Amino acid sequence: MATLGSHEQKHKVTVVGSGNWGSAIAKIVAENTAAHPDIFQKDVQMWVFEEEYQVPKASKHYDASSKFSTEKHKLTRLINHFHENVKYLPDISLPSNIIANPSLQESVKDSTILIFNLPHQFIGGLCDQMKGSILPYARGISCIKGVEVSEEDISLFSESIGEKLGIYVGALSGANIANEVAQEKFCETTVAYDPPPMDSRNPTPKEGRTPQASQLDLTQITEHKDTKGLTSKVRLTAQPADLPPLDHELMHTLFHRPYFHVHVVSDVAGVSLGGALKNIVALAAGFVAGLNWGDNAKAAIMRVGLLEMRKFGKMFFENSVRTATFTEESAGVADLITSCSGGRNFRCAKMSVQRQMSIADVEKEELNGQMLQGTSTAKEVYGFLKARGKEGEFPLLTSTYLILQGEAKVEDLPDLIAKSNVF
Repeated sequence: MATLGSHEQKHKVTVVGSGNWGSAIAKIVAENTAAHPDIFQKDVQMWVFEEEYQVPKASKHYDASSKFSTEKHKLTRLINHFHENVKYLPDISLPSNIIANPSLQESVKDSTILIFNLPHQFIGGLCDQMKGSILPYARGISCIKGVEVSEEDISLFSESIGEKLGIYVGALSGANIANEVAQEKFCETTVAYDPPPMDSRNPTPKEGRTPQASQLDLTQITEHKDTKGLTSKVRLTAQPADLPPLDHELMHTLFHRPYFHVHVVSDVAGVSLGGALKNIVALAAGFVAGLNWGDNAKAAIMRVGLLEMRKFGKMFFENSVRTATFTEESAGVADLITSCSGGRNFRCAKMSVQRQMSIADVEKEELNGQMLQGTSTAKEVYGFLKARGKEGEFPLLTSTYLILQGEAKVEDLPDLIAKSNVF
């Protein structure tokens, strides 16, 4: 790893997104940018989808004599005034060096590190708005759990963002319930970042020549491999040498806190798939919990689910996935455990069985306009597998989708997942 030291320029960080998880991540990185002034600019821009909001009477900031409480204000103004996201992450103090900004173009301007943390359905439109406003050598981290799936292909959100913006983007995922992270309750996460070769500060000697006369300037390389082992469509621009090298060490410095432990790996596909497929498994775990079948049944669902997650990764991303990512990293087994214990996919699936109503109706009642990722991912993954005749090799992923569609019963789940002997 490169040694972090004094450099002429410092990294500027922007968080694109300001929901509860986006605000929690902004809190973490702002604490670290302030703690490492030799590497980072102190202020962290946080793009906020502007809306008007009134501080609720239950808030600690509510003051009946203040117009800040008795009238609606722009959310960005409230965040910058109270140093708290009073709507999406209430009662959590944010560092004063977080600057809430309603302008997407202004918030990403001159930033060398972009952290994406927003609902996946908004990615395309926001990337279109960012074009022309970001540095050509910016690098990114996607905190968006899930993958883009169609019958034709499957791609990672990190790579979709990278292709739209012409930059390299890694991923962050793990057993990270936003409110617990914001409350500084101990947890772990996994950051997946495979530094592009042009960002290396160590020239590679050409074979058969003396090192002094034959060093290959990696900064002139524009190509890199994607997670499927193919040459990426994106032609990258090397980061300037006067910036601290953006490698595993710097990523650790940016995200690690005493309460938020970080392990940095290169397996972007494995980390991304873990964050997507575990949501389907969590639905299945919620179904059996709704029947009050107990912890043994839930453990059985989780075991089969973990095996299918690992198999899926190796089958469709064989050139980059490490199967150990699913069993060793927070983005794998730990995130699965958390999601099958208290995540919203699990909770809504459980309530749908208990209340004998569709999960879509539970979603409307319980999530205040937000949407479950597990249901859409289950549909997309099933279509992807079916188009390849592989649905029978993933009985849990397939059965969960069929239950959502009303084509199978939760009570039949043990028999459905026992039909395959592929493991």
